[in-house]
Amino acid sequence: MAKLSTALLGLLTAAALASSGMAFASPAETKDGVLVDSKGMTLYTFDKDTSAGKSVCNDQCAVNWPPLVAEASDKAKGDWTIIKRDDGASQWVYKGKPLYTFKNDKAAGEKSGDGKGDVWHVAKP
Repeated sequence: MAKLSTALLGLLTAAALASSGMAFASPAETKDGVLVDSKGMTLYTFDKDTSAGKSVCNDQCAVNWPPLVAEASDKAKGDWTIIKRDDGASQWVYKGKPLYTFKNDKAAGEKSGDGKGDVWHVAKP
């Protein structure tokens, strides 16, 4: 009976942590060696993002390269951090590099933005 109570307590604790936002759900996963968002769209980094905690891709750049948006309830952990953009939105950052998708990638797994302008690159874990 004590083992059952301990197991049940463990399950209830895990459920409480997950529902309280304390559990960390990564904003991306690895697919074929690159980071992708929850829809499977390739994520990119921008070489001109050189200052910690700052994205320089704004205005039309952000239309072409939409930032990987962090929700207000999202919390940073480990290699994953969150920055405030010039437009006030929050953006996910992986190992110091803000992450973006590319508007011309139409299907999951496309990587048509890789190498654009010699400054855009697929994000790798």
